[in-house]
Amino acid sequence: MKTDLNGKTVLVTGSSRGIGAETAKYLAECGMRVAVTYAGSKAKAEEIYNSLKGEGHLLLPLNVADATSVSEGFDVISKEFGGLYGLVNNAGITRDQLLLRLKDEDFDAVIETNLKGTFLCTKLAVKMMMKARSGSIVNITSVIGQTGQAGQSNYAASKAGVEAFTKSVAQEVASRSVRLNCVAPGFIATDMTDELPEDRKKAILGAVPMNSIGEPLDVAQAVAFLLSENSKYITGQTISVNGGLFM
Repeated sequence: MKTDLNGKTVLVTGSSRGIGAETAKYLAECGMRVAVTYAGSKAKAEEIYNSLKGEGHLLLPLNVADATSVSEGFDVISKEFGGLYGLVNNAGITRDQLLLRLKDEDFDAVIETNLKGTFLCTKLAVKMMMKARSGSIVNITSVIGQTGQAGQSNYAASKAGVEAFTKSVAQEVASRSVRLNCVAPGFIATDMTDELPEDRKKAILGAVPMNSIGEPLDVAQAVAFLLSENSKYITGQTISVNGGLFM
């Protein structure tokens, strides 16, 4: 793939581990200046930040569920980067439980981080991008937002909401050459999936036509494509990276 991301700036939320960390590292390899963010794992974020190739990167505390934290973070980005070309809304949490046992606060926490966090970051990023008449936002959703999953009604709702949000905002800003798309991972080897019971892992793997677990790099490469000019005529779409789990 031809790389045209050299020197461009990008913010990756939730980039201290898993898919976010791999995405931050891969985008740095593509020549981007990357803002690595963290909410509670500063040590891990520093490790990722120090491993990035190239120069001009940024390490930033950012709680996407808190409007003040997001506003302060974007002020730093504006000052240090002078603008923003790319945004990867990756930060997300789970609070799994069957509906009748699901606590109100656990439903709210997932929606606040996964859906409202995407809204808060996107709103400020779009302001910068529309002014520059250039930009690409990639929202990390999930196969669970496409299929649903028992015990994950809050998570499924948040990710389905992000996909609908993406399509709506994409229509609003397309005329200003700002694009929004989603990447929907399936079963990817991360800390989050490592926590699943072994029988659950085997059941999921048995449903994947490619009979393998994906890697964070698989997602990172799809993100890079959607950030790049190779996808300049693609907006409001979702690329599924799931080995055929959902078609």
